[in-house]
Amino acid sequence: QEICDDPHLFVDGISSHDLHQGQVGNCWFVAACSSLASRESLWQKVIPDWKEQEWNAEKPESYAGIFHFQFWRFGQWLDVVIDDRLPTLHNQLIYCHSNSKNEFWCALVEKAYAKLSGCYEALDGGNTADALVDFTGGVSEPIDLTEGDYIADEAKRNLLFERVLKVHNRGGLISCSIKATSAADMEARLGCGLVKGHAYAVTDVRKVRLGHGLLSFFKAERLDMIRMRNPWGEREWNGPWSDTSEEWQKVSKSEREKMGMTVEDDGEFWMTFEDFCKYFTDIIKCRLINTSYLSIHKTWEEAVLRGAWTRSSDPLKNRSGGCINHKDTFLQNPQYVFDVKKAEDEVLISIQQKPKRTSRKEGKGENLAIGFDIHKVELNRNYRMHTLQQKVASSIYINSRSVFLRTDLKEGRYVIIPTTFDPGHEGEFLLRIFTDVPSDCRELTLDEPPHTCWSGMCGYPQVVSQIHVLAAAGLKNQDAQGG
Repeated sequence: QEICDDPHLFVDGISSHDLHQGQVGNCWFVAACSSLASRESLWQKVIPDWKEQEWNAEKPESYAGIFHFQFWRFGQWLDVVIDDRLPTLHNQLIYCHSNSKNEFWCALVEKAYAKLSGCYEALDGGNTADALVDFTGGVSEPIDLTEGDYIADEAKRNLLFERVLKVHNRGGLISCSIKATSAADMEARLGCGLVKGHAYAVTDVRKVRLGHGLLSFFKAERLDMIRMRNPWGEREWNGPWSDTSEEWQKVSKSEREKMGMTVEDDGEFWMTFEDFCKYFTDIIKCRLINTSYLSIHKTWEEAVLRGAWTRSSDPLKNRSGGCINHKDTFLQNPQYVFDVKKAEDEVLISIQQKPKRTSRKEGKGENLAIGFDIHKVELNRNYRMHTLQQKVASSIYINSRSVFLRTDLKEGRYVIIPTTFDPGHEGEFLLRIFTDVPSDCRELTLDEPPHTCWSGMCGYPQVVSQIHVLAAAGLKNQDAQGG
């Protein structure tokens, strides 16, 4: 009430248009909040019991001056409690603020996230993918549009659009940006109105029907389009399909209303997906992995394991061997075995390192460069690998909080080896594996079969033999007894 007379958590509901970036360089966080605001089921998880937390003028005695929010961190939802004091300058909020002077949900969510991260300063120059995961518990997949050459390859671009559309339609969150190649490029405005080194929230993805009247229903022409919002609440794309462009005459009034088309400098604008791939360099899809058997959509089986990279002078106990470039120590890393039980299965794998930003005193922590390799192994593999097996997939190595890989694997047994890029680094990690049927994923901890009372009588194995069946003919089907 020191800032305004009638403070509220929400004014006229919650909307992606509520947010405006403040004086800290956290467009990445505001873009993630803009995406969050469009998903009621998600923001109600981050802002729980919001009706009870709302200011009620009729019951002022029920207001406690504190708020609580929830964020997903390292495999669990954490409750973060803050008071209602917000940093101001000349009675104006310094950081994230709303269009309405008496609406405070975005400023309070930002304060809670700053507390979780250590301080407001820790939010400067963060990562949108991290915020999207923290808001949802989902899995983020960054895609480099330049490297993928989506502008030249139409078939590849169409496939990407279908995947982005699917993530959007199933409640996921999406963000995008244009890479800045130098410090001078940061937040530099291009002639087309877009801003470099700046995170945008994707607020809609759809196939837009062209034409008017009955013709539009029978005409098959549809345009792949995507809508974005600039966290500044202004400065929009001024090319084809921008707010005032003549292209909108190709779309009927009813279709424009369905799309929520407005002609305002509110920071929100539409583009064709082709233009999007031409100008934007990066897109982040945060998919919500559906594990509910009651859903009409594809249900995934999830395996979640916690592990750590730890140093030891004993090679058999060392668990910090670095990437495959370090062949002498690579296999000393943690190893996890899982099974693919279908002829072929799509497998999603995410590894997340425990956040380094823990307190203001420690300052802004640096992430380790992490990644993982997947090796195909024998069907009866129950012990750790000591010689390299066939590598079938590998993630990128990057110093981000999480690394994601989507791959198709044939039926068989596989070992995932999560590593830091260089040996000797220590840290905790969370490994998540999603498959169509249970993968029975577990850590391999034993280097060799244990010694038992039978070892003295029957002898202990001295040699390991591998048999590779290259071809077979004239085999008969097994009977019920396996004969």
